Amino acid sequence: MGVLVDSQKEGFGSSWGGLKNLVRRKQVDCAHTKRSDNPQLAKELTIPHLVAVGVGSTIGAGVYILVGAVAREHSGPALSMCFLIAGIAAALSAFCYAELASRCPSAGSAYHYSYICVGEGVAWLVGWALILEYTIGGSAVARGISPNLALLFGGENSLPTFLARQHFPGLDVMVDPCAAVLVLIVTGFLCLGIKESALAQGIVTAVNVFAMLFVIIAGGYLGFKTGWTGYEVPTEYFPFGVDGMLAGSATVFFSYIGFDTVASTAEEVKNPKRDLPLGIALSLSICCCLYMLVSIVIVGLVPYYAMDPDTPISSAFASNGMQWAAYIITVGAVTALISTLMGSILPQPRILMAMARDGLLPSFFLDVNKHTQVPVNSTLATGIVASILAFFMDVSQLAGMVSVGTLIAFTMVAVSVLILRYVPPDEVPLPSSLQESIDSYMLRHNSDAQMINGENPAKSPGDPCLPLLGEKKVAVDCTVVEKLEALSSFTAGTLDEENRRKIASWTIMLICVGAFILTFSASNLWFSSLIRFTLCGAGGLLLLSGLVILTCIDQDDERHNFGHAGGFICPFVPLLPISCILINVYLLINLEVATWVRVSVWLMIGVLIYTFYGRRHSSLLNAIYVPKAHVDEIYRSSGAML
Repeated sequence: MGVLVDSQKEGFGSSWGGLKNLVRRKQVDCAHTKRSDNPQLAKELTIPHLVAVGVGSTIGAGVYILVGAVAREHSGPALSMCFLIAGIAAALSAFCYAELASRCPSAGSAYHYSYICVGEGVAWLVGWALILEYTIGGSAVARGISPNLALLFGGENSLPTFLARQHFPGLDVMVDPCAAVLVLIVTGFLCLGIKESALAQGIVTAVNVFAMLFVIIAGGYLGFKTGWTGYEVPTEYFPFGVDGMLAGSATVFFSYIGFDTVASTAEEVKNPKRDLPLGIALSLSICCCLYMLVSIVIVGLVPYYAMDPDTPISSAFASNGMQWAAYIITVGAVTALISTLMGSILPQPRILMAMARDGLLPSFFLDVNKHTQVPVNSTLATGIVASILAFFMDVSQLAGMVSVGTLIAFTMVAVSVLILRYVPPDEVPLPSSLQESIDSYMLRHNSDAQMINGENPAKSPGDPCLPLLGEKKVAVDCTVVEKLEALSSFTAGTLDEENRRKIASWTIMLICVGAFILTFSASNLWFSSLIRFTLCGAGGLLLLSGLVILTCIDQDDERHNFGHAGGFICPFVPLLPISCILINVYLLINLEVATWVRVSVWLMIGVLIYTFYGRRHSSLLNAIYVPKAHVDEIYRSSGAML
């Protein structure tokens, strides 16, 4: 029986070629894989730091505007239900993130998880999409800060000349020096150290939270004083129906994006098994509660159809004689934008560093400052590019591209949870420098196996069978029979396990296909009714069949030992990850065509970079894949600790 195999099944020294590079997977970080020439980040973060990062990255200024548009067009008085449903949908992804972050606490977030569970090709696309998300997102947020700052100082033209926006008619360009300066200042804070930047983000986030609490408390007082006139409307609680409320939930879902920033700091957390799941859960819970309370108060102060779509909260207070509240609300919006800007720039250097650590990007991005233990080159590169975009470009038209990276990451994290539970990697890549130790261990193990099976490894296959010296024939026969029975039982068990893994693998793939078919056909009304219902039925059948099959078959026993065991366990598997996949694919399908065209161009650039650089410099280029059960023994026999 074979003991050591590589992923091609062609011998230990061969590397993957062609398209097979796309599915090679790396090992979860452990003592063997932590190389001395790969500097590690400082472990400084605790639960309060993670909550500050999570809440600050999630609550942006959009909530100060979003409530008006969604209430007027989709939900009516049921605005708080939209935030609740969207929060539950976001929690599905949060559960998946929590398990993977505690099991695989290393920099890279969704890129790292995809590389371990799915493969190098998908991981590259996820990482490349996240780079786009954080770059465009940071630039867009920065350009939104200067108008709000101007309002604090008296109006649109109240900023100093060197910070005010300037328009160049000949080039048709509106430059924003204030946005570029703010990006550089935030970049400087992030270079000081993760603990210092988390503290700064916590202070800014606290100001924003106090502003939201003011809206809740002062608005609640006005509501009880005026009798909650906003709810005294002739229409029903769902004036746009349940469909309108669900459409509003899809819109406000993106206000929960940001909790994944917590997962990107996993390598810098002191106790990742405990702190990462709690940090993600507390961040999302706080954001959901604040969103719902603000929406309940604002809808109660002003009828939904009378809300100002641009400044709903300020106008609601002004209509009740509290015009001065606009200043507090503007302060909240400014601090929310600054905190979100920090949350947008913080993860990208860690993703760049993780990709460089795996050889997919140049080693320039791998440098970590010895004093601050921050990926300084990656941070500076991120800040400079984001500041240039914020200075020259009006990135509002590109803001939709931010959603693509997030939803792709959410989808692949859910898929990774299914793979981890049902078909976790059973082979581990080892460096080619261990080739001699692997061959020696293989020969020794195969010799032992032959002796167990009653064979003499020293004699040739053509030699006649010789009796075992010093043993009686009866004893020999009995021993051989027992060993043959044990070998037969082992072989049958192995075959059953192989079949289970094959069924689970195909089922997970069909679930993804079914989710795409169902959401695509349901979202495209230009299909004829017959085709649309047929495709919906086929996609729904694939999803339901996949759910039933995964529920009936056993999960892999190795899931208990995968990565850093003992951390958070995602509940309701496979239902929860499948629901997460369905929701995120639906949101992806319903993005604008222009957004997908722009994203496709960016992804094609990424494919070219991977083809001509990443694939050829990957740390797994000459890796030798061996069964996971034999890795420790091979390292012990070789004496090599990487």
